[in-house]
Amino acid sequence: MAFDENLITRQALERVAKTPDPRLKAILESLIRHLHAFARETAITPEEWMAGIQFLTAVGQKCDQERQEFILLSDTLGLSMMVDAINHRDEAAAVTESSVLGPFYRAGAPIYRNGSAIYADTPGDPVIVSGAVSSSASGQPIKGALVDVWQTAPNGLYYSQDPRQKEYNLCGRFYTEADGGYRFTTLLPHSYPIPTDGPVGAMLRASNRNHFRPAHIHFRVSAPGHREVVTELYTRGDEFLETDPVLGVKDSLVVDYVKSADGYTLQRDFVLHAAG
Repeated sequence: MAFDENLITRQALERVAKTPDPRLKAILESLIRHLHAFARETAITPEEWMAGIQFLTAVGQKCDQERQEFILLSDTLGLSMMVDAINHRDEAAAVTESSVLGPFYRAGAPIYRNGSAIYADTPGDPVIVSGAVSSSASGQPIKGALVDVWQTAPNGLYYSQDPRQKEYNLCGRFYTEADGGYRFTTLLPHSYPIPTDGPVGAMLRASNRNHFRPAHIHFRVSAPGHREVVTELYTRGDEFLETDPVLGVKDSLVVDYVKSADGYTLQRDFVLHAAG
C-alpha cells in the first residue's frame, strides 16, 4: 500500500473507529479530518508545526486561577462566538441575544438587594441600571430570576486583575422581584485593552489587529425552566464596536445611556428562552 497523505488520514480515522461513545467518536473523526485538511491546504512546514506546538504550550502556561488564556484565544479566533451561535439556532428573535462569557468571569459574586451599588472606593460616573426579566413563552415577568453582572473598573481592569480593587468589585447578583424587575448602581463602563502580555497578544500584534474591547457590562441571567443567557451590553458610539477583538458585538446589544443629574441611567429588559 502506497504511503501518502490520504493514507495517513485514513489510518488516523481507523485508530478511533472503535470509540464507544458515539458523540466522542464523531468529534474525534471530524477533528482528524479537519486538522489533516488544514495541514494539506497550508503545506505546513516542520518549523511552522513546531511553532504552533510552542504557541499552544505558551497559552497553557499563561493560564492560572485568575487568567484563562485559552478562553482568550478562543474568543479572539471567533470560536467562542461560533459555538454560541450554533447553540442558539432555535431561539426566537424576541429572545435576548447572547454574547461571550469572557475569560474574567468569576462565580460567587455577592447577592445584593435590588437598588444596591456593586462598587466601593472606585471613582467613576454612577449608572443606575434597571429592567425586567420575562419569559418568551408567556411574555410574563419572571420572579426570582438571577441577574449576575460584572465589568471592569474605569481603569480598564477587572478586580481579579487589579490588587487595588476589593474582591468582587463591580460584580454582583440580584434576584428579580414580583414584576420581574431588577435594579442596581454601577459605574459607566469604558473601553479597555484585553491582556496582551501573553501569546494571544503576540498573535494579535502579528496579525495587526485591534486589542481594545468596546465598553460593556456583562450579564448572566437565569431562571428555572428557561435557558440561561450570557450576554453583554455595549455602549453606542464606542470607537471599537466594529473591531471588537472577540467578535462579541451584536446590533441588539448596543445600548444608550441617558444622562441624569447624578450620573447616567440605563434601562434594559431581558427575555429568556423557555426550555422545551
